[in-house]
Amino acid sequence: MELHLPEAHSLKEKRAMIRPILDGSRRRFSVAAAEVGNQERWQRASLAMAVVSGSVGHAREVLAAVERFVWSFPEVEVLDCRMEWLDLDGAAS
Repeated sequence: MELHLPEAHSLKEKRAMIRPILDGSRRRFSVAAAEVGNQERWQRASLAMAVVSGSVGHAREVLAAVERFVWSFPEVEVLDCRMEWLDLDGAAS
């Protein structure tokens, strides 16, 4: 997810805005969540969330719920949201 944080005027303010998103995503949806880009820009954040599931349908539901959760933060503008899949069916373990 690419986010714009128009009210952030320092890295400290930015981190205070994205911490509830990351922590809440981890806690509520049991996903791995991290800031993966734009760490040094005050008003931009690139976040990634990952889920492991036995079915694509369940993974889609979880990630859709995470996306709605991020949209619920009024101080954050979602600029882009992209989902990518890694399917290991048939892969040797």
